[in-house]
Amino acid sequence: MQQIERRKLGSTGIEVAALGFGAIKLPKVGEAEAARALNRALDLGINFVDTARGYGDSERKIGSALKHRRAEYILATKTPARDAAGLRADLETSLRELQTDHIDLYQFHSVSDAQSWEQVMAPGGALEEARKAQQQGLVRYVGITMHRALHEMEQAIRSREFPTIMVSYNPLDAEGVEPRILPLAREHGMGVIVMKPLGGGSLSLPREVKAPDQRDPIVAGSLRFILSNPAVTVVIPGIESAAQVEENVATVQESARLSDEGRRELFAALATVRREHRYGQTCLRCEYCLPCPQGVEIPTVFRAVHMVRQYPDHLKHLGRELYESLEIKASACQSCEECVAKCPAGLPIPERLKDAVAELEQHPRPEA
Repeated sequence: MQQIERRKLGSTGIEVAALGFGAIKLPKVGEAEAARALNRALDLGINFVDTARGYGDSERKIGSALKHRRAEYILATKTPARDAAGLRADLETSLRELQTDHIDLYQFHSVSDAQSWEQVMAPGGALEEARKAQQQGLVRYVGITMHRALHEMEQAIRSREFPTIMVSYNPLDAEGVEPRILPLAREHGMGVIVMKPLGGGSLSLPREVKAPDQRDPIVAGSLRFILSNPAVTVVIPGIESAAQVEENVATVQESARLSDEGRRELFAALATVRREHRYGQTCLRCEYCLPCPQGVEIPTVFRAVHMVRQYPDHLKHLGRELYESLEIKASACQSCEECVAKCPAGLPIPERLKDAVAELEQHPRPEA
């Protein structure tokens, strides 16, 4: 049986399987099912398990299930603490719940705004206390996780304080990290851990459509899509059963990378489902609509609209700046509908381009 590809976790020197175990869903299942899933993961070569203080009883279930196999896997957890006292309290609780004397990767959870970043990095803040925990042997490495905070992500990478960064990245919502953040992390030798690879469960076939013994092509395609990015070290889909472990492992054993044909099949499968995803039925970014006779970069326009609508207020400007960088704007659309015939998601593209014009060209930019 082919082994799961191993990749180096940044500057830690640790090698981890490219497929990890995201333990965010363990609170949904009983202790016995959680133990089966976790032990099956280790049996099949997964050696990176990620949880958090905020994931209900996830840490407790991991500790109970894997205390006898502690040397076989890399244990990562997270703290929402921003100050020293909060971090120390969380760390002591995590060590107790996980039934271990050390945590391999202790991460600051969702440092996704300037205030959180400044608090963590300040004298007497959480980072300073984490360094003390490292000196005491309670923590081996300190990492950071972030959502959409592109400026803070860049600061974290350039600071060289962290060997790893965790970001959200999937075929439908890359949270803005693809063009700049992922290449920058790779350039700095930083390990990249990808969370929410299946969009919180939206990147999967509906249960009523999927046969019991059928491997989900959307799940498989999404995992391979992510692992095809050379900056990515490990992807951590949320897992709640041994069956999910086996399906995911089989996928990456066959191939950890998505071929051009596989990419086409993934977007075709997403289009066939036609479900309302977390962000609505959006552009699949397959680029089948191109070239536009008028030269409109349709997927980029839709991406800019998505950023303006979904990003937090302090990041919405990124969408407007992306749109403003386009030489040909959405207003150039002549409603010829050539793109509609080619769109696998069946989107009414001319109508959505008109919406983009209304949102990005006719509305004045907010005062800084």
